[in-house]
Order: sequence, then C-alpha cells, then structure tokens
Amino acid sequence: MTAGPGLALVTGAGRAEGLGYGLCAALAARGYRVLLAARDGHAASVLAARLCEEGGVVVPLPLDIADATSVAAAAEHIGSQYGGLRLLINNAGIGNIASGAPRGTRPASADLGAARRMMEVNLFGTWQLSQALLPLLRADGRGRIVNVSSGAGSYGDARFGLAAGNAMGPGYGLSKLALNGLTALLAEELAGSGVLVNAVCPGFTATFEGALAMGARPVAEAVEGILWAAELPDDGPSGGFYRDRVRLPW
Repeated sequence: MTAGPGLALVTGAGRAEGLGYGLCAALAARGYRVLLAARDGHAASVLAARLCEEGGVVVPLPLDIADATSVAAAAEHIGSQYGGLRLLINNAGIGNIASGAPRGTRPASADLGAARRMMEVNLFGTWQLSQALLPLLRADGRGRIVNVSSGAGSYGDARFGLAAGNAMGPGYGLSKLALNGLTALLAEELAGSGVLVNAVCPGFTATFEGALAMGARPVAEAVEGILWAAELPDDGPSGGFYRDRVRLPW
C-alpha cells in the first residue's frame, strides 16, 4: 500500500468545476494518493497533472463505471499496482441532461429510456464497480465506500424529495433511492469486515454556471460531508444516508 492515509479512488472527476475534482483536490491535500477517474481519459490526465503541480500525488484513471470491461480493467490495474484500496468515492452519475430526459417530467409521462440510462449508471454502474473493488477494500483492512447520493432519493427531503414534485424528475430520484438501498445492503453484508459503507447527499452544489446565484453551496463546502464519511473511525456508522454529518430519512 501507500504512505499517508492510503489510496483513494474518486469516480466522475472529469470536470474542473465538478464535485469529483473538488474531492480529489481535498483528498490530495490531506495526503492521500488519489486516483482521479473519468470516462474521458484526456480530461483525467489534464486535471490530475494540475493537482500534481499543486503538490498532490494524483494519478489519472480512465473509467466508465457503466462498462463492465472498463471496470474490470480498472480493478486489475489497481490490484496489480497498489495491492489494496482505502477509499472508494462513487461520485459518478448522470441526471436529466446527460440522460436526455426533459426537466420537470412526472411518472405518468416520464421517458423510460432516459430513466433506464440513469439507473444503469447511478445504480448498476456504482454496484458493479463496488463489487469489483471490494477485494481491494477488504485487503486494506480499513476500507471506506462513500456513495454520493441526493435528497431526490428520499421521502424526507421537503425541497428535493420524492414527494416534492421537483424538476429533477422521477428517473433521477428513483435511481438515488435505489442507491441508498444498495448502501444499506452492502453495509449489512460487510459488517465486521472493517469496510464501512455510507451514502452522502452533498446538497445543492455550484457545479455549473449561475448555480451560486440560485443558492447553491460552493464545491469546497459540499465536499466536507463526504470527507467526513470517508474518514470515519473504525467504530463509525455504516449503512446510513447523511447530509452535513446528519443522518437523513429516505
């Protein structure tokens, strides 16, 4: 394994303004060796080089979590090069724009093709990557999995939840609800293994132009709750859904 806190993998980190890149920057500053993963390998290389120039140890990793071949190749590479993994942050996901779904749709008129695409990435992509990397997380002895979720996958979120009728749509909300369920199931199976699994909603985050004016929080603020879940002590909680360290209903 590596010196310092260990090896961390962050998926969906191919945009400089995105949450994934912000997480990579924060982890590198904490002394982790970071695998910056993105579907666009060139973007991953450019952004990893930027963080290395700032003093971090950051390695680009081309990875499409919805592609089984890509996932298997990444797991093989990490195993052969590092032998274990301390932290997996499943940040990669798609919403309405990337899936082709118009905003504001309701269940009776939703585009089911777009909903399936969101489920394929947000649930099944995360699921298959977690399966592939579990042997490496177990090998570390203190592995952590953090699934980046959303209040859209909760009945208890008054603003964005499933009963709020917000513009995020049913496909996205249901994919995050399923992700929260996967988190609970993995945590139950891994109890006693040393691997903790939690889901975290970062809140409405300024990852696009104009978001701050809409009331979004800066990326540097949004990553804090995720980092908390990433660095829980060995007796910390597992299987929960959190925002800003507070457990949420879902």
